Amino acid sequence: MSSLSQPLPRRRTGGYADLAAEVRALGLMRRRPAFYSALLAGIVLALAASVAALVVLHDSWWAVLVAPVLGVVSAQLGFFGHDAAHRQISNRERPSRLLALLTADLLNGLSYGWWLDKHNAHHAHPNDLDSDPDVYAGAVVFDAGQAAGRRGIPGWVTRHQAWLYLPMLTLEGLNLHISSLQAVLRPGLRHRRVEAVLLSVHAVAYVALVVSTLTWAQAVVFVALHQAVFGVYLGMSFAPGHKGMPVLDAEQAADPLLRQVLTSRNVRGGHVLSALMGGLNYQIEHHLFPSMPRPHLHLAQDVVRRFCEDRGVTYAEVSVLATYVAVVRHLDAVGAPLRAAS
Repeated sequence: MSSLSQPLPRRRTGGYADLAAEVRALGLMRRRPAFYSALLAGIVLALAASVAALVVLHDSWWAVLVAPVLGVVSAQLGFFGHDAAHRQISNRERPSRLLALLTADLLNGLSYGWWLDKHNAHHAHPNDLDSDPDVYAGAVVFDAGQAAGRRGIPGWVTRHQAWLYLPMLTLEGLNLHISSLQAVLRPGLRHRRVEAVLLSVHAVAYVALVVSTLTWAQAVVFVALHQAVFGVYLGMSFAPGHKGMPVLDAEQAADPLLRQVLTSRNVRGGHVLSALMGGLNYQIEHHLFPSMPRPHLHLAQDVVRRFCEDRGVTYAEVSVLATYVAVVRHLDAVGAPLRAAS
């Protein structure tokens, strides 16, 4: 049996259309332009303050302390771009694309088009080992079947991945930038030329900023720290939603309600945690209604949880500590057979 798969009791299926109708009747799909306008203004202001701090602290090691702040700002830009791409801000394609290109490509140096294709596949088939890019075998392996037969350095990493996961997240920011560059260099990406220009502008501006305000040694430390914080922040925000949750059988995966609820996990923590995680702590509601504006997710939670309870569908919600413990234990369990065989 796959390590992600758990024996799941048979549940009454169906009902997504009824849930969607109830959510729409409550007005929870209405857009919140004022919320997102204020949010973007706050993020851009924090970005501008970070740039100003670098200029003021010119050639000072104190300027390196701006790097983790910029890492948080970069992650918040990522969350905003995520919401724009899901059409949570506007239900029209063109303004949604423009906002995503602005926040992802120009301000963050990440390819919106590459990420959107990958993320749409994840939403369509969460935790599907063949169709969800987020659980494909890579540096980290999320299923014992994927781990079987790994040898050499990949095998060693898989055996110890529970302890290596956090350190490896420090490289996730760099990985996203490299993947974005590769995407625009390959034919087939929609709006490829526009993204290439925006990514180039971002890269030139970023390099010019650090080179003109820092010494070379300071610049190297600054960039490494910025990208490390960015990668860890994103990884710690996205991982709790699905890692360690079940892989479904064909019957369960065919049901739109079960496909999203059983593979997702909410994180308990309220408004502060929601702000820190960009609303991703409400993973179940987000997966059921990807275009629901972020400030409505907590309002939808009671409706969704009650709906699931009425139909005997497991609704997973745990504390912040419990979710990270679950992820680490799952990664440890995946690597256990390789450790036993070594």
